Amino acid sequence: MPHLGIDIDQYVLLTIYPAAAFFAIGFIGKKTHMHPGTSYLLQAITCIVFAIAYVFAVPNGGAQGLAIVLGMFGVLLLFMARKQKLQRPEQSV
Repeated sequence: MPHLGIDIDQYVLLTIYPAAAFFAIGFIGKKTHMHPGTSYLLQAITCIVFAIAYVFAVPNGGAQGLAIVLGMFGVLLLFMARKQKLQRPEQSV
């Protein structure tokens, strides 16, 4: 079986880091009453930055699958942020 350059414990940590950043941004956004579109945008940028970093920083393509998933999730978050920006704010009566 070929060795990809990272061990399973390192792969688990590479999975936890973007998840922790993602949830931290969401938590801070809720506590500061940040607009959901801005929160989604920050989360998308975080996911895309982690994806790019994993492609170039992890040796022998050890986290390319994780980078692809993070990239797709980042693009999905960009669409959600755009939807939030275009959506009219709810008016209270």
